Amino acid sequence: MKKQRIALLGAALATAVALAACGSGGGSTAGAPAAADANAVVQVGSLYEPQNLDNTGGGGQGVTEAFNGNVYEGLYRLTDDGKVEPLLATGNTVSADGLTYTFTLRDGVTFHSGKALTSEDVKYSIEKVLAPDSKSARKSSFPEIKQITTPDPKTVTVTLATRSISFVYNLSYVWIVNDQAGSIAAKEDGTGPYQLDTWKRGSTLTLKKFADYWGTPATNGGVVFHYFTDGSALDNALLTNAVDVVTSEQNPDALPQFADNPAYKVNDGKSTTKLLLAFNDRVAPFNNTQVRKAISSAIDNKKLLQSIWGDHGTLIGSMVPPTDPWYTDLTGVNPHNVDTAKSLLAQAGYPKGFSFTLDTPNYDPHPTVATFVKSELAKVGITVNINVITSDQWYTKVYQNKDFQATLQEHVNDRDVVWYGDPDFYWGYDNPQVTDWVKQAEQAPTEAQQTELLKKVNQQIAQDAASDWLYLYPQIVVASTKVSGYPVNGLNSQFFAYGIKKG
Repeated sequence: MKKQRIALLGAALATAVALAACGSGGGSTAGAPAAADANAVVQVGSLYEPQNLDNTGGGGQGVTEAFNGNVYEGLYRLTDDGKVEPLLATGNTVSADGLTYTFTLRDGVTFHSGKALTSEDVKYSIEKVLAPDSKSARKSSFPEIKQITTPDPKTVTVTLATRSISFVYNLSYVWIVNDQAGSIAAKEDGTGPYQLDTWKRGSTLTLKKFADYWGTPATNGGVVFHYFTDGSALDNALLTNAVDVVTSEQNPDALPQFADNPAYKVNDGKSTTKLLLAFNDRVAPFNNTQVRKAISSAIDNKKLLQSIWGDHGTLIGSMVPPTDPWYTDLTGVNPHNVDTAKSLLAQAGYPKGFSFTLDTPNYDPHPTVATFVKSELAKVGITVNINVITSDQWYTKVYQNKDFQATLQEHVNDRDVVWYGDPDFYWGYDNPQVTDWVKQAEQAPTEAQQTELLKKVNQQIAQDAASDWLYLYPQIVVASTKVSGYPVNGLNSQFFAYGIKKG
């Protein structure tokens, strides 16, 4: 079954640092082979085909993986190491009250159509993300924008209604699109080092080098993304040299055949993908903290992780991975203990348990995880009815309509703990203190103050068992030793291909 993670993005801070062109740097990458062919085409294997080519139109994880940084660029870039660097902007200035940002655009940038980049394109692109019909998960992360002005073709001024320490970070997710391009659901007009050549749905997506790219050219002759419907087929493609690199290995049983073969390299990167058992905290019995804590204690997360990933992956006990500045190890807050779970259920008024429906995405590992959860909760008298649904059904039923009791879902992004400060988010967690801390953190004048406040948020949601954070995925990139320079962390599903070298 094809995996299609839902990219539910959270807000965060990162400071604009070193100036860098697209083809130079970009974060953690694998080492270089002895020699490289600048004209070689890199074959990339993936399980995440785009649903369409517009990241504000529900394109899914696949469009981010193939297009972000490769075809489209933002004013800023989020590197594979989690830093924010100026990209199409040379930098910005901020007013004394922290409300007005002025951005200066880089000279000499053109879209693939040949049109020169102007401030009007930037204004259009931000407004596209914020439009009523936008499906961008980043949309609700932005603060209220009072005004966007374009005093000249190279200058953009954005005035916010309130301070936002995450504003520049959030801009790294905004593709700058030609304001005259129209619909980009099936075509593109970006500024990146590659342009779209062909897209054969269900098979391949081919990117070719853009000859007039403003920055350092790609280190290869182009990229072909090959899409597969299951992990075994993808692994076989790597073994037969049909692909050079797998963006994210999802078949743990396949790893030994690569780890023991000198023709391949297995890279353990740093994941930000959390697998959640998310409750609808608005409805009984999940509006009861003791019930949520009981479920968290009843499920043996360590056993679950080992059964699926063996020695890979991490238990975190919260929404915050170790790569976030406000990480704290909270695995001890709701430890696995069946007796504790039974006691909490009795205190909550459910001594004989209860039953509920678990809406489960139909792609791996969710059906397997759902079966494990069902078995674990049966030990404390809770009956789980598994309802398997597609990604599209999940988006409509759970995310949009909030019509569910509990669900399984992956959250792929870093610094997304702030969603617990939004009572309207799909899981409905509503703690006024947490909401206030998140608001204060966003308006904090310094990173240190933001970090202190979000650590409090992290601790509180763990104590409230707002969700059960089952485990943090491993990020495993497997590649032929003939290639290097590929990203190993896959932060937020990005896969920068422009630095890959092929011998």
